[in-house]
Amino acid sequence: MVQFTLPKNSQIRVGKTWPRPEGATNVKKFQIYRWDPEAGENPRLDTYFVDLDKCGPMILDALIKIKNEIDPTLSFRRSCREGICGSCAMVIGGGNHLACIYGIDEVPGDIAIYPLPHMPVVKDLIPDLTHFYAQHASVNPYLVTKSPTPGKEWKQSIEDRKKLDGLYECILCASCSTACPSYWWNGDRYLGPAALLTAYRWIVDSRDEATGERLDELEDPFKLYRCHTIMNCTNTCPKGLNPAKAIASIKHMMVDRVV
Repeated sequence: MVQFTLPKNSQIRVGKTWPRPEGATNVKKFQIYRWDPEAGENPRLDTYFVDLDKCGPMILDALIKIKNEIDPTLSFRRSCREGICGSCAMVIGGGNHLACIYGIDEVPGDIAIYPLPHMPVVKDLIPDLTHFYAQHASVNPYLVTKSPTPGKEWKQSIEDRKKLDGLYECILCASCSTACPSYWWNGDRYLGPAALLTAYRWIVDSRDEATGERLDELEDPFKLYRCHTIMNCTNTCPKGLNPAKAIASIKHMMVDRVV
């Protein structure tokens, strides 16, 4: 049997346990991944105790409380608090979620929080999304036209507009791509669910005039066809989108144009 051994500097060690809040009766235990590249130490799991009677209902509320009142060195991204910006995507209780719209009461028992999986870590809960954003940019996520620009706007029928529902709402949180095993192992060449969802959004846009070129660009053994439709992307999307269906639709279009 093959045995895998993690490099010593990647093994997570037990970190600091912070004191429980005095007098609190409704306490939740949080174990949070910590890593500082400047410290030269292994990652660790620090343990915090939060008084839920003095905390908001969401995971992000707990993280902000920890940072403000317990440990100001904790680092994480956040912005909108409404599930719109995608900044606070992280692994919460074993799944990819947005901390701002995921309730503390949705996780039974102690809560473990890690950065998004299989991404380089900048610090603590902050993943490096440089490559993810570059893949998104590679599908040309904008309208491409060859016809003369109309005087007012590119018009679209109600029926054609409805085809974009469930596609344009992607917030680029990377939850879907980082839940995909194919993206874990082939992320350097496989575009991943988020980028392919965006690609399909422009492929089916009736106003776009580069459908053939877009499909040509995706006709590659790795860019598109590493998807095996295991549905992790769809199951984890915090916006309820279906990247797996969009990818399958692109594959159908690839077949239809040669049959």
